[in-house]
Amino acid sequence: MAKRDFYEILGVAKSATEDEIKKAYRKLAMKYHPDRNPDSKDAEDKFKEVKEAYEMLTNPEKREAYDRYGHAGVDPNAGAGFGGGGAGGFGDAFGDIFGDIFGGGRGRSQGPQVYRGADLRYNLEITLEQAAHGFDTTIRVPSWDKCDTCHGSGAKPGTSPVTCSTCAGHGQVRMQQGFFSIQQTCPKCHGTGKIIPEPCAACAGQGRIKRNKTLEVKIPVGIDNGMRIRSSGNGEPGTNGGPSGDLYVEIHIKAHPVFQREGDDLHCEMPISFAKAALGGEIEVPTLSGKVSFTIPEGTQSGKTFRLKGKGIKGVRSGFAGDLFCHVAVETPIKLTDKQKELLREFEKSTTEGGSKHSPQTKTWRDKVKDFFE
Repeated sequence: MAKRDFYEILGVAKSATEDEIKKAYRKLAMKYHPDRNPDSKDAEDKFKEVKEAYEMLTNPEKREAYDRYGHAGVDPNAGAGFGGGGAGGFGDAFGDIFGDIFGGGRGRSQGPQVYRGADLRYNLEITLEQAAHGFDTTIRVPSWDKCDTCHGSGAKPGTSPVTCSTCAGHGQVRMQQGFFSIQQTCPKCHGTGKIIPEPCAACAGQGRIKRNKTLEVKIPVGIDNGMRIRSSGNGEPGTNGGPSGDLYVEIHIKAHPVFQREGDDLHCEMPISFAKAALGGEIEVPTLSGKVSFTIPEGTQSGKTFRLKGKGIKGVRSGFAGDLFCHVAVETPIKLTDKQKELLREFEKSTTEGGSKHSPQTKTWRDKVKDFFE
């Protein structure tokens, strides 16, 4: 398949300046970066295509050769005829190969390496109610801003950075051993291609100052514990004009005093009195959207579960809400008065005289014990 035109790949005109090419590259590199498109072969191929076009068009010599001869002018397999004499010879071909192996990439020897900024993580603690209904909030995160004193140059006011004498501004140096050439980051300028003789006192020569910035974050309805929200471009800034990393807001849901969440379902323990369990009747239970009432039957046993359909949480990826499961816990009365105790003894006597019809589970259990010992 014929290779696409480098200018067409970046979406710039042939007369585009270096700044216009860099701007177009940053936009496309952020769009197709593998970190943002996991498991996408198409995005990976486009990222490589954009990267190659950028490296060729920001190299003055290679851009001139490409403008004159097209892809053949920058193809290392096309021979030295298009490379400008010895610059395109056998040694440089090996230099390009080893540059790829050691992370330099073709064309990197002609300019400082560009690196994407690191991703950041912010832990956000929210309530179960906030997770269920969603909300908008603001967070403060550390950020880097351009230094107001040196305007981002890193140099003391009245001075300027100078080209690194070790790498001649390329940001890379080569170690030559016979035919073999290994490309490395310049140890003096650390890949920037510039040296700052008199650093700015305000930013210590970094050209930027660390500050906090406020970001608005939209928490979607039904978000669950451990989920992350990505804020593109709000991570650490890139190096040498590289794109910024991303900020990931990780959700942590506080323990709730009433409900426990399992996926889109909610569970709660519902204590009821001995009399209510025996006689049945209407009870009131809380939900995340208000109170609801339902009727429990006579003879409800401890541990019985009642399901309230649609009273759970509508998850981020769900089309409908989960359910609320109410687990009955029959509460044994305590601190009884003498009169209450006497009444309970009379009640116990009457149920015992009534036989197993009042306590079917007790009879079943006794039968099992009898069978076990016999």
